[in-house]
Amino acid sequence: MKSRSNGFTLIEVLIGMTLLSIMVVLLFTSLKICADSWEKGESKITNVNEMAVVYNFFQQHLSVARPLWNDGGTEEKTFSFQANSHTLHFVSAFPASAGRMGLQLFSVIFDDASEDADINVSLMPFGTGLENDESAIEEVTLIKHVKAFNIAYFGADDSASEGVWVEDWVGKSTLPRLVKIKIELTNGIYWPEIIVDLKVTVPPVDSANNNAPGVGL
Repeated sequence: MKSRSNGFTLIEVLIGMTLLSIMVVLLFTSLKICADSWEKGESKITNVNEMAVVYNFFQQHLSVARPLWNDGGTEEKTFSFQANSHTLHFVSAFPASAGRMGLQLFSVIFDDASEDADINVSLMPFGTGLENDESAIEEVTLIKHVKAFNIAYFGADDSASEGVWVEDWVGKSTLPRLVKIKIELTNGIYWPEIIVDLKVTVPPVDSANNNAPGVGL
């Protein structure tokens, strides 16, 4: 009797290699899908965190903006809240736990010279005589890779009027009632509008000079 070979035939080897190749392809496809899902999840978390930081910044500081006046060392007083569609200046205060104590002049500036710009925030002591001291100014980047940044303001010159939405708030003596902020990033991710309700809108009036209210609440 002829002895039977214990090895694999050529057809069995080809079938085994084909099955192994299919398993390897499926394995690497699954790994790629998992990696892409992980990356999208990380990107989503990053975007949500950025959105939360920006939202909290405006809700925490802009909502309690102070309707103050500053003479800037001159005879002419200027209202602290000055803004347009791309720039916002307002006075607010940090909590007691923050490193910078006292009132601060916040300047939110968007440089739209390029399609991939940043929104920067600078802090300057307000009403302390250090407004021109560059060492007292601190600047941070609020958010990067911004395609568009637009601000609108709702309010009226007097409390009797209903108010309208405008693109700038310059030369007025009161704060707007609402501030609406739209941000569009270069990655195309949708950001909902940020609407901030300002707590105090009418500044105190100096009885000695109605045209130049005093500094304070």
